[in-house]
Amino acid sequence: MTTEQFELRKARRWPWLVALAILLIAIAAFAWWRTQGPAQVVFGTTLKIHYEPAMAGEQRIIEYIGEHIAPDYGLTLEAVGVQDPVQADRAVADGTYAGTIYQHQLWLKQVVDANGFALSTTVPVFQWAFGIYSDRYPSIDKLPKGATIVVPDDGANQGQALWLLARIGLIKLDPAVEPRTAKLKNIVENPHQYQFKELDLLTMPRALNSVDAAIGYVSQFDAGKIPREKGILFPPAPRTFASQLVIGTPYLNQENIEKLKQTFADPRIQTWLKTTDDPLVKGVLVPVSAD
Repeated sequence: MTTEQFELRKARRWPWLVALAILLIAIAAFAWWRTQGPAQVVFGTTLKIHYEPAMAGEQRIIEYIGEHIAPDYGLTLEAVGVQDPVQADRAVADGTYAGTIYQHQLWLKQVVDANGFALSTTVPVFQWAFGIYSDRYPSIDKLPKGATIVVPDDGANQGQALWLLARIGLIKLDPAVEPRTAKLKNIVENPHQYQFKELDLLTMPRALNSVDAAIGYVSQFDAGKIPREKGILFPPAPRTFASQLVIGTPYLNQENIEKLKQTFADPRIQTWLKTTDDPLVKGVLVPVSAD
């Protein structure tokens, strides 16, 4: 009978320690990558600026700035049309485009709240002419009691429509509510018993002949082939609703983005808006108001 010799050896732990160290390093690297995000875009001197293709005036103003103003700041502008505004804002936020000019600050807030985009307003560029149209009545004081009035169905522009009516004394809004963000539910006095109907801005021109009045942008009624003569009130547009040069927040301090902001703040833009005879701009895009 043989007796086998058994040698007791202490298990080697160093391979496990190395594996653990590698795992910890990988976890730390991943956590750092998550906080840093993808490599940030660095903008050159040729910058893409978004406009909505249905709004030809936006393209014209970018082209005017690109030809007459941007070269003085060492920039070349490329106007890029994308009809979906949310996708356009996403492209600005991720650095695909340097900026967009289609939206006022309240619309931008609505987009950012819904999508979480990192976007910032910078320079007010122009204001969209905004007013009341009617296919049935020649003036605002001719609207009958109980008239059906169409207002935009999106929150940002509905506020502008109701504030317009409140400013001229046709309705009263809840004083506890910021009037520029008011909704139909915030109307506290409606002495003319107007019946309000919500519609998408783009469908308003088609609906105009079936209601007493509609409130929206001149550009949309122009696009729907509604004559300007059908407009019965065009009050001055409040600065609150000026369309802004919107930039992706991470890029605000880049050298060429700083130049872009200076370009769009150039006073020649407001002079051109005031004096141009371009039919796609005149009476559609107006200079930024003082208040």
